[in-house]
Amino acid sequence: MKITTVTLVLFSLAVSSCGDLVTEAPDDNQVFDAPLDGLTGAQLKAHLDGDEAFGETFTVETGLGPVFNQTACVNCHPDEGRAHPATNLIRFGRTRSDGSFDVMPEFGGPQLQDRSIPGYPAEVLPDQVTGISERGGPIAVGLGFIEAIPDAAILAQEDPDDADGDGISGRANFVAAPDFLPIAADKVVRNGRHLGRFGRKATAIDLLHQTVSAYKADMGISTDFDPVDLFNPIVGNVVGDNVTDPELSAEVVQNVVFYLQTLREPLRRNEQDSQVLEGESLFAEIGCAACHTPEMTSGASAISVLAFKPVRLYSDLLLHDMGPALADNFPEGDASGTEWRTTPLWGVGIVENLLGGTPFYLHDGRTSDLVEVIQLHGGEAEGASNRFGQLNDQQKAAVLAFLKSL
Repeated sequence: MKITTVTLVLFSLAVSSCGDLVTEAPDDNQVFDAPLDGLTGAQLKAHLDGDEAFGETFTVETGLGPVFNQTACVNCHPDEGRAHPATNLIRFGRTRSDGSFDVMPEFGGPQLQDRSIPGYPAEVLPDQVTGISERGGPIAVGLGFIEAIPDAAILAQEDPDDADGDGISGRANFVAAPDFLPIAADKVVRNGRHLGRFGRKATAIDLLHQTVSAYKADMGISTDFDPVDLFNPIVGNVVGDNVTDPELSAEVVQNVVFYLQTLREPLRRNEQDSQVLEGESLFAEIGCAACHTPEMTSGASAISVLAFKPVRLYSDLLLHDMGPALADNFPEGDASGTEWRTTPLWGVGIVENLLGGTPFYLHDGRTSDLVEVIQLHGGEAEGASNRFGQLNDQQKAAVLAFLKSL
């Protein structure tokens, strides 16, 4: 075969530019999916087993449904980041004439499972709803540190009656513990209920509670902890997928819980940049840090690498009234239809890395503009939002640079 000059030139160019053709691994501070440093060999194995289970896609044969929203955990938490709004979940209910809230279980509430296995009807929103809460999957890293923060440290920040007069009245959400949940002796109990800290309205007590609930509500997967399958009430019976329940063992669930506990927190970027430092100072000055508490400290933990560590989550994990623009009119536990748990801000600067370069912010992913996010903060956050609006362009850019560094 004759090798032409053109062929040689093209080969030379390919060789010289091969470095451009090879995809390099991203920097550690650009990814979510990484284990904590310092895990033992046994812990790392459990982490990897949980990682595999977290990525499992369920099918009809393995117990999916019969009604469901997604087929895998990673659909709502791609690479453990937050999801595209196309995967948002919907919770619904109605306010009764006496002012109480009805989650409408006769229609499949409180969560709408809008997909189903073949031959089985999916749920549909009833006409009577007055509260619809659309929510996207949040980032799923650093959760072990959040779980390890003592109840007392969270409750110390409560100010339900705004006793200090700063306009901020954060309060905890106390929820009923399911029967399967072991509760440690140092947990705070109010009226027989326990402190919630996970979920958009802090309705999950710990990661076991959150994981078991997500398997059932989001994928229709029963577990040793909650062995009763989902079903659509309009069908009139409680079976549908013809797979023996429970569909997932306690061991698999616990591996997933351990995996979530041992995912490293997001790493900062440009932390010492002068603009970032200016933005951090302004963030506190205008009042954002009153709810987005920069740092808390973990307590004792059976996982030693989680114990007694600074937790730079930028959240107080309390409920706050966020005003009408963000209201969903869907109460949960002690949370009203205008209240949300303060979302941790760590990782906000890299959410777009897993979303094709476009970030989606707020509980429902409605905007990709951080300025709009701040402007939509009302209620207890209205003062801070207004003060941000009064900053000059340079100062606003500094605040945004700080947020993007988290």
